[in-house]
Amino acid sequence: MLKKLNNIGDSAIACDFGDDVNQSVNNRVIKLFNFIKKQTELKNIKGITNCVPSYNKLIITFNLKITNSKKVCDFINSIDFDNLNFSQDKKEWTIPICYDFEMDLINMSKELKLNKEEIINIHLKTTFFIYMIGFVPGHPFMGDLDPKLFLNRLKTPRVKVPAGSVGIVEKFCNIYPYESPGGWNIIGRTPKKIFNNKDSVKPCLLSPGDIVKFKSISKKEFNNFINE
Repeated sequence: MLKKLNNIGDSAIACDFGDDVNQSVNNRVIKLFNFIKKQTELKNIKGITNCVPSYNKLIITFNLKITNSKKVCDFINSIDFDNLNFSQDKKEWTIPICYDFEMDLINMSKELKLNKEEIINIHLKTTFFIYMIGFVPGHPFMGDLDPKLFLNRLKTPRVKVPAGSVGIVEKFCNIYPYESPGGWNIIGRTPKKIFNNKDSVKPCLLSPGDIVKFKSISKKEFNNFINE
């Protein structure tokens, strides 16, 4: 259920679905996101400039020359959430990962009291759900990691994390879309490109609501993939 609407400045509203982070809550966020997107396309509501879904909230921005906070809130409050049927078409992805490019497995093994093979096997057996894309463009936040692999962020973040690095923090797993700073525990790297800034239509390969499984590959297979 939608808990409340909060103004963010004078041209944005946060639709708050509560504090829980789970797939049920996130599915409601995605349904509202898809519904508003469709209504905007049909011009049933005017002035909406963008919608950004997160774990349990949807940020809606609007053009003050066309609409205002009250009109947008009135529109949202008029929605019959119980009969909202705008689920996302979920895509299932198998992402190759080479664990030879890990950066933190030794420390992870000590902290988790698991050997490297056990950590890798648990990671490979996990089916991940993409809650949101954010932090940097194309960056997926994927849950729900097995509690056996829960870890805090690194005490000292790295200045550079290579593109394609796969990291874990707490219940989440991520993929760095390009080289950037970061403080996640790096378990491996994928050769698959998940963000293309030259694609103006769909630069992000992954979307909220998608399902991801990882497939282990060798360093040779990794290099072959890169060179294709």
